[in-house]
Amino acid sequence: MGKLDGRVAIITGGARGQGAAHARRFVEEGAKVMITDILEEEGKALADELGENARFMKHDVTSEEQWKQVVAETENVFGPVNILVNNAGIVMVKEIEELSEAEYRKVIDINQVGVFLGMKCVLPSMKKNDSGSIINISSINGLRGSAGTIGYDASKFAVRGMTKTAALEFSKYNIRVNSVHPGPIDTPMIASEETRDIVKEMAEGIPLKRVGTPDEVSKLIVFLASDDSSYCTGSEFVIDGGVTASN
Repeated sequence: MGKLDGRVAIITGGARGQGAAHARRFVEEGAKVMITDILEEEGKALADELGENARFMKHDVTSEEQWKQVVAETENVFGPVNILVNNAGIVMVKEIEELSEAEYRKVIDINQVGVFLGMKCVLPSMKKNDSGSIINISSINGLRGSAGTIGYDASKFAVRGMTKTAALEFSKYNIRVNSVHPGPIDTPMIASEETRDIVKEMAEGIPLKRVGTPDEVSKLIVFLASDDSSYCTGSEFVIDGGVTASN
């Protein structure tokens, strides 16, 4: 038996990277998964690979209407939602004096507003099950600052605080809400040209002397989605190889 047998999950930003790793692990553990992303071709390919227990929807997480459509279609195909993994996010590396208002707002809209809308829109579905687990992907940048990433840092600090508020409000429905704070993980997001040097420098200072893998994060996500974490809510789960241990 899998740890997520019979559970229905939505994973945003699930077409590649950490999101795709989470989707694969969830299906292996017995869940039915709605994968959402703006990357339509990659998302469809992943859903096809995973078989009948996975579906894909193109989804802009900044749109409340699209969130409602995702929840409705997930219920239609699989049933009421048990698990939401708010994984979609972007990073933009620019110092404050170079960053435009539009660029800043784009990061906030995806990383912060997208999480708010996800929690708001999935709540009615989870209430039908009288339980649920919401996992908001923050970052170690939600615990400390980093030069050149003000929009990302602001949004990830916000996700940390929003998680605690939602945990308090949703507890009466037996819905748990936790945040996950990865350090550098080997995904397309950190492999871009603009972040490569920053990640290389950061990796040299990691106590475990390497970046993490998406599968390592997925194991933590499964724990939080399953009954193994039944007394965990409003908490921060750091997975960073020891980066923040001395902070």
